[in-house]
Amino acid sequence: MFTEAQLYSPVTRSGDGDVTVHLSEEHPGVHDPDYRARRNDIAALALDYAPGKPVPQIAYTDEEQQVWRIASAELARKHQTYACTEVLDAAAHLALPKDHIPQLDEVSAALMPLTGFRYAPAAGLVPLREFFGSFADRTFHSTQYIRHHSAPLYTPEPDAIHEIIGHANQIASPRFAAIYEAVGAAVGRVETDAALKFLANVFWFSMEFGVVREQGEVRCYGAGLLSSYGEIEEFRQADLRPLDVAAMGTAVYDITHYQPILYCAESIAEIEDVIGGFFASMDDDTPEQLRHSSAAGAQ
Repeated sequence: MFTEAQLYSPVTRSGDGDVTVHLSEEHPGVHDPDYRARRNDIAALALDYAPGKPVPQIAYTDEEQQVWRIASAELARKHQTYACTEVLDAAAHLALPKDHIPQLDEVSAALMPLTGFRYAPAAGLVPLREFFGSFADRTFHSTQYIRHHSAPLYTPEPDAIHEIIGHANQIASPRFAAIYEAVGAAVGRVETDAALKFLANVFWFSMEFGVVREQGEVRCYGAGLLSSYGEIEEFRQADLRPLDVAAMGTAVYDITHYQPILYCAESIAEIEDVIGGFFASMDDDTPEQLRHSSAAGAQ
């Protein structure tokens, strides 16, 4: 099932107020003391943020800016081949900078006229209920750190490249932004952890790793694919299945590897009808109703 904590480095604050980001032993920056100190400092700024306060401004280093420039250029090229038209059009309107890492208030200023979404800082993992629930207010919680410079096209965890190049280009589409808002409204209705996990799984296989057929090609719209230099070239080799919310919500999968099974829509309209419709009506009873209907249909 969806175990989102595996994707983030835990952040702790000591009794003395010191903030520590705990990188895994496999992280490219784990043995770089300067990178670790940098991560701690950026996380501390996010932890000190409160709604209504100015969004922390990060003084990105030349090294960090170069990572953004490399990843931005390479992903932009891949988007022309692999991203769907809805995302490409939204990205053109958003016009993210390619020469520097945008501050979160810069992202918000570009998004607000398009879809009303704004970005808020996050130190690392945001609890599911808070993360998804904030979509109802058209708020997206985003990390501000950048992957280690030794691997500009790889990260073991969501960083600003994933949050901005992946999600902001998607949220810039009014059609996709409406689905995000429906997710937030659904979180306001569900009370059980089981229902919340089901919702998170459907989100994973749609807004994170969703694909769609377009003019005879399979193209991606999921933020996880849009921001992955490696996986964006591999998703067409996956076992592509029709949209099936019951299957998506109960799937068992490994989030640390390329996804072997993806759910492919036939159009953006089908994503709105099936995925958007699910989020728009979901409550605590929906997962069991879907499982029951799926089991009955299989007999």
